[in-house]
Parts: sequence; structure tokens; C-alpha cells
Amino acid sequence: MSDSKVLFHSDKLPEHQGGTLLSLPRQRAEWEWMSFTVRRLQPGESFSAKTDLEEAAFVLLGGTCQADWGSGKQKIGKRKNVFDGFPHALYLPTGNEAAFTAETVCEIAECRAPSDAKLAPKLVAPRDTVTSLRGGGNASRQIVDVITPAFPADMLMVIEVYTPGGNWSSYPPHKHDVHNPPAEVDLDEIYYYRIRQPEGFALQHLYAGQYAGDQTLKAHDGDCVLIHNGYHPVVAGPGYDVYYLNFLAGSARALAVTEDREHVWIRSTWKDTDPRLPLVKE
Repeated sequence: MSDSKVLFHSDKLPEHQGGTLLSLPRQRAEWEWMSFTVRRLQPGESFSAKTDLEEAAFVLLGGTCQADWGSGKQKIGKRKNVFDGFPHALYLPTGNEAAFTAETVCEIAECRAPSDAKLAPKLVAPRDTVTSLRGGGNASRQIVDVITPAFPADMLMVIEVYTPGGNWSSYPPHKHDVHNPPAEVDLDEIYYYRIRQPEGFALQHLYAGQYAGDQTLKAHDGDCVLIHNGYHPVVAGPGYDVYYLNFLAGSARALAVTEDREHVWIRSTWKDTDPRLPLVKE
């Protein structure tokens, strides 16, 4: 993956138009574990998905739809957008299919990873997610665990993170590029960004990685950053609340990381959590 691109921009479709906003098959991303797609459906539009030697997770970013994954149609979706509450998500193991028909404008993020595990499809409702506050001071953020290591999946893990404007996230910087359990496991990671205001942005600094080198990326609403290795902290532009959706897969289903030893001292300075948190509630 040397010299590969790690920042991808979404297609800016008019709001009244459905279609693919972002498409990153594994071949384009030039990595082993995951492919990623974001699509928008207008009311009445449908799409279907099959899994063949893959597992998939579908996260409803916003809107409502009728979904059928083999047990009859069920209405899913509660939030208008990612800043309006917790998600519905559908886990689909290999050898299954699902169909989605939009009732309102819907946006759905889909991630796939290779898998031949014989598991059962499972819907994650907003009440099934677990939220927590992490960090302190201007490194405070809100975590929403959607598909955890304890979830009955093969490889995929899914997390939503909310960072108030001006705050740091994924901090102290950490990495997960060495398979050395239980201390650290090798995980590729997707950061899919949404910004509360369309003119907003976040900065993500990638360093000490074989493939990404040392660079700072400016992520706008709808952008995607691929993390293959190295440290990767984020800062939200002041005034701009930032959401990112993390998909992870790799050598083990564990969130075991190594923090940058030069910066872990910052934890001793944290006293209070940012009072703006939580940014979202069920």
C-alpha cells in the first residue's frame, strides 16, 4: 500500500438525488480487510445486497426505510441524521441477503470484510448501542459502541464518535498495526466523517506509519480516511461538531491499541469532561 491515497472525497450529489456517495472497494483502497460504500435513497427507492464469502454491516446514517433480511419487512431508522440520535445497524453474515426500501430520504453506510463464518443476521437498534464519554478537557468526546468485540460477528467492529468543535479525538494518539495480543492487534480502520455545519472540517494527523508517512489531512463532510497503520489523532475545527463512523477489521476482534508514550502524560491533566457532551442522546 506504499504511496497509496488515504483520503477520499464523497460525490456531492444534489440533496434531491439518490445514488452512491462514496465507493471504496478493497481493490481501490488497496488493502486487505474492508470495502466501504455510502449510498442515498430517495423515498420509494430500493437496493438489495447479498453476502458471498463476506460479512457486511449496514449503518443507517439517517432516514427511515423498510428492511427485509429474511424475516419479513421491518421499519428501521429513527434519526434524521447522525447528529439526531443513535443508529440502527444491520449485521449480515455470509450467505445472506437484505433489501432496503426508503420511506424518507435515507443514507446508509455499508462495510464488508471477507468471512466464511456461519452466523446469524442481527439488527442493532438504538437501544442496543452503548454510549460513554471518553477523555477530558478539550480531548473529551462521546463514543457510541454499535458492534463491539463481544457482538456475534466474524471480523467487523463498528463505533460512532462525536467530537465537539475545537476538541481533540482519538487522543492520546494510538496505533493498532502489530499483532501482539493482548497488548495490541493489527486493525485496518475507516474514518467516515460528517460535520454538523457543511462548511466545517476536521484535521487528522497520520504519523509513524510505513504507508501514510507523516501528513495532516483536512476532512470535510462526507470524506473518508483509511488508516492502515501508525498513529492517527483527530481535531475538530473550532465551532464545528464532528462525527466519524469507524469500521475496523484485522487480525483479531479486539480493540487493543498502543498509545504514543510521548503524549500519554496528558491524561494526568484531565479533570472534567467537556460540558457540551453528550452531543447526542437516544
